[in-house]
Amino acid sequence: MNFNLNQSIEILERTPKVYESLLKDSIYDLEKINEGDGTWNGYNIIGHLIHGEKTDWIPRAEIILGNNESKIFEPYDRFAQEELYATQNTNELLIEFKTLRKQNIEKLLSWNLQEFDLQREGIHPDLGIVTLKQLIATWTIHDLAHLNQLSRAIVKYFSEDVGPWKKYTRLLNE
Repeated sequence: MNFNLNQSIEILERTPKVYESLLKDSIYDLEKINEGDGTWNGYNIIGHLIHGEKTDWIPRAEIILGNNESKIFEPYDRFAQEELYATQNTNELLIEFKTLRKQNIEKLLSWNLQEFDLQREGIHPDLGIVTLKQLIATWTIHDLAHLNQLSRAIVKYFSEDVGPWKKYTRLLNE
């Protein structure tokens, strides 16, 4: 297994800065670029990540680590951001995401997790029994997957203008 808590925390800490560097004060509206109908843009992704910070990763970790007998997670609405954050601009969302992520990392670090803690279990409404290690690994991959999604959208946006270099740009040929 490749899971390393410190590596995950390092990635999770850096994610807000990556989004900020791509989207903050973008005069080219990069936050509005998507991969086509039914796909998310940077604005949607940041809203989704905020919702996850509030209702998914740490709240579920608290259920796993808590003393309550029930370890069942509440279902997560993956599309809640469409209504919840519709009135905020991208810069406001970036600030909120950065603030929430910092608080959640501080909370995660305050638990001083040991290997036996990472093996503790909760019950996902669709997936069944999951461990804290799996939850944190998924949180990490989730961040990276959405960075990939945003990168693909930006690549697609600029792809028409690369001309013959398309031949050498693997991502454009997938």
